[in-house]
Amino acid sequence: FFSSRRRHTRCLSDWSSDVCSSDLVGEVSETVHERIRIEADVASCLATVLDFEAYPEWARDLKQVTVLERDAEGRGTKVEFRAAAMGKSFTYVLAYDHSALPERVSWVLDHGDSLRALDGTYRFEADGGATRVHYDLAVDLTIPLPGLIKRRAAGMITGTALRDLKRAVERD
Repeated sequence: FFSSRRRHTRCLSDWSSDVCSSDLVGEVSETVHERIRIEADVASCLATVLDFEAYPEWARDLKQVTVLERDAEGRGTKVEFRAAAMGKSFTYVLAYDHSALPERVSWVLDHGDSLRALDGTYRFEADGGATRVHYDLAVDLTIPLPGLIKRRAAGMITGTALRDLKRAVERD
């Protein structure tokens, strides 16, 4: 998914995630990989991920989500998000690719405030009666920040999203 733009990658690993700094053509993007085990089947996890309008009910930093375009099956293909973090509010639009369902759903940044990239993938892997959800995300901000801060911010985005997703799926 990201390999067409990536020239090389340096990775640091810990027990819960892989955090990588990718040197992209003319810009630096932070790429993170996290995973979580959710006590529900793949269909339940996927249904929650694809119900974009419900995100503000369970994703704490999202204040509003609007599906701008849908495919023939009614799935959001262009989705606008209004998020709040660190005292700031910003809006961005993601273009979704559903061609690899049910194994994964991917997206790329269409446009957004203070962002050059917000490209990602959720991958779903059956694990007995549970699901292992993998989240890959490449983030590039227009605001200049040291790499360490960008990596931590990207890790916070994926970690929070996966924990919120786990709570949302397991409560149903």
